[in-house]
Amino acid sequence: MLMTMDEGTASPAAQPDISKMSFEQALAALEQIVQQLERGDVPLDQSISLYERGEALRLACQQRLDAAQARIEKIVTGADGRAAGTRPFDAES
Repeated sequence: MLMTMDEGTASPAAQPDISKMSFEQALAALEQIVQQLERGDVPLDQSISLYERGEALRLACQQRLDAAQARIEKIVTGADGRAAGTRPFDAES
């Protein structure tokens, strides 16, 4: 049985590989870490490990969001107002 960080016994090796987690799983794990750190009842060594894992989760989530944003396409309308095609998402417009 895999124990969670809440139980205070999960080692980094026992935690799921971030690259295999869905965005939702990574975000939920990050939220759990933030809650643990905010409570302030975690020993210093474990707090450092939690912070490092949280930073890795934050980076993975940001990369997935950036990749999703790059895939968004904007519908281009023609002079008659009808959809004429698509173009890559442009954050500036």
